[in-house]
Amino acid sequence: MTDATAPASPASYASGGALYRLVWKWHFLASLYVLPFMAMLALTGGIYLYKPQIENWLYADYMHVEQTGAALPLEIQVDVLRETHGITRLRGITQYDDPTRSTKIEYNDAEKVRSYAWVNPYSGEVLGTVARDEMPMRMLKKFHGELLLGKTGTKFVELAAHWAIVMFITGAYLWWPRGKRTLSQAVAPPKGGPSKGRSWWRETHLFTGFLAVVLVTPILVSGLPWTDVWGGGLSQIQKATGQNSQSMRFRGAPKSTSDSGVTIAYEDVFAIAREEGLKAPYEMRPPRKANSAYWIRSASTNRNDQTELVIDRYSGDILKRLDFKDNPAVAKTVSYGISFHQGELYGLTNLIQNTVAAILALLLSVTGFVAWWKRHPAGSLGVPNAPDAALSPGMIALVVVLSILFPLVGASLIVALILDWANLRRLR
Repeated sequence: MTDATAPASPASYASGGALYRLVWKWHFLASLYVLPFMAMLALTGGIYLYKPQIENWLYADYMHVEQTGAALPLEIQVDVLRETHGITRLRGITQYDDPTRSTKIEYNDAEKVRSYAWVNPYSGEVLGTVARDEMPMRMLKKFHGELLLGKTGTKFVELAAHWAIVMFITGAYLWWPRGKRTLSQAVAPPKGGPSKGRSWWRETHLFTGFLAVVLVTPILVSGLPWTDVWGGGLSQIQKATGQNSQSMRFRGAPKSTSDSGVTIAYEDVFAIAREEGLKAPYEMRPPRKANSAYWIRSASTNRNDQTELVIDRYSGDILKRLDFKDNPAVAKTVSYGISFHQGELYGLTNLIQNTVAAILALLLSVTGFVAWWKRHPAGSLGVPNAPDAALSPGMIALVVVLSILFPLVGASLIVALILDWANLRRLR
């Protein structure tokens, strides 16, 4: 091992114990930034997994009704809402094939605030309204993805996600059994309890990290398409290669064949969706212009059921149909990844798996902090000492690949290396 104060020769590569200490140092530095964010993401993401159940509890009085005869036409339900709360823009209507469910209407109110309303389809009574951005789960989602700081916040969260992957890679190297430590010991739960002191916290951190690498890493990767830098780059590649989603929700929908006539009723649009075999619930968005068309889709959590239809507003003809299977391979993969991230891809098993992953990520943050706190010298961060040795060509290649795959890692790594070099220069 070379002396920490002596410059390394080009052939003096970190290996063995030297490489271990170098990896440990970078794992520690990555963790300083990542762990607070990981705790936040685990807590908020773990709660958000249960969004349907939580909202069903929060808005139970709005969502559920007693069937008392025939339902009123949807136009009348919308008119009641317009008269009582004002509608400056009707955004959409959601219906269920369940006579005990209310009609959900998305709209901009008299102050142009994007809102939701639930209407009793039998009496026309507006059961409740709420501004979309004031819904607790909506606020939780925004905090999870952007810290409620918009584009600035999402960069910090994305940087944490990128470095978390680096943290898991370096952590897996540190966990790998070496010396007298066997594989069976490495995969065994820690024995004893917190009373054993730092050794128990360290072993618990290693064991939790081993499980987290398996369960948390896929969640991190599947969430990257939502990010600004990485996700934005992926979107550009998809567009350039024709692998982007073909969804007509926000673009690409054909126009109605005429710009005048009698618009078909909302009920007719939902009836067409049922006849075409779409699965409930149904989400419909009405045309905004004279030559626009209706857009309706299955809002099923099963991605394979998410068929979209564009329907002529005057004739009721189906102008275009898009089944999920018609999307390009990359678009489908991204969509499946999002479904997995939200705990929806394979039902209850996926939900339980992601819940366990969230708990592991939270435990990893806590055990990592406690293990560090018990070993760091008073008045110091306790950054692990690492030999002043060069990385091998293979390690350099790995760093380059990670920097290319995760641009924010590359940019922040340059800053970290400059700061590390300046600190080492000062110490010398």
